[in-house]
Amino acid sequence: MKLIAGLGNPGHAYEGSRHNVGFDVLEILATRCGVAGGSGSPGRRQRFQGEIAQVTIRGCQALLLWPLTWMNLSGGSVLAARDFYKIDDSDILVACDDFNLPTDVIRLRKSGSAGGQNGLADVLVRLGTQAVPRLRVGIGPVPRGRNPADWVLGRFSPAERPLIEPLLQRAADAAEDWVALGIDAAMNRHN
Repeated sequence: MKLIAGLGNPGHAYEGSRHNVGFDVLEILATRCGVAGGSGSPGRRQRFQGEIAQVTIRGCQALLLWPLTWMNLSGGSVLAARDFYKIDDSDILVACDDFNLPTDVIRLRKSGSAGGQNGLADVLVRLGTQAVPRLRVGIGPVPRGRNPADWVLGRFSPAERPLIEPLLQRAADAAEDWVALGIDAAMNRHN
C-alpha cells in the first residue's frame, strides 16, 4: 500500500488557492481512479482527521489522503493513516505547494528538509524522519513586497491559470509514476 497525502486547507474559502495545490493533485488522481466529485463523494470516507479514498493506480494499491486538520497540522492525519496501515515512510508521498519554485515546475525528492513549507514540516516532525518522499508544486515566486502568507492563501491570477492546469496534471502524472515505478524512476522522468 502506498499513501499519497495532498496538503491544503479545508473549506470553500481555500479552494483554488495556491496553498491547496496538494488537494488539487489528489482531485486529479481521484478523478482518474473513478472517485471524483469532491468531499463526501462515493468511494471516499472520513478517517484519520481527513478524507481518504482507497484506489488502484496502474495496478498498485494506493490510499489518497486529504488531511482536514489545516495545513500546519497535517502531520497528525498522515501519522494516523501510516500507523493504521503500517506503511513504510518511503511509501508515503506528500504533495504540497512550494513558493520557492516557479509556477511551471514540479520537484520530487526522496527526503530533505521542509524548506519552509509548514504543513510538510509538521508531517516530518510527526513521522520523526526527513526520509519521506515529497512532490513539490511550484507556486512562486512571492512578488516583491507581498506577505508570503497572503500570497499562498491567494488564488491564481487569470494569467497564471494556463500554467497551473497543465502543471497539476504533470504533478498527478509524477505521483502515478512514483506509485508504479518508484521514486528514482519518477524523479528521472519529472525533475
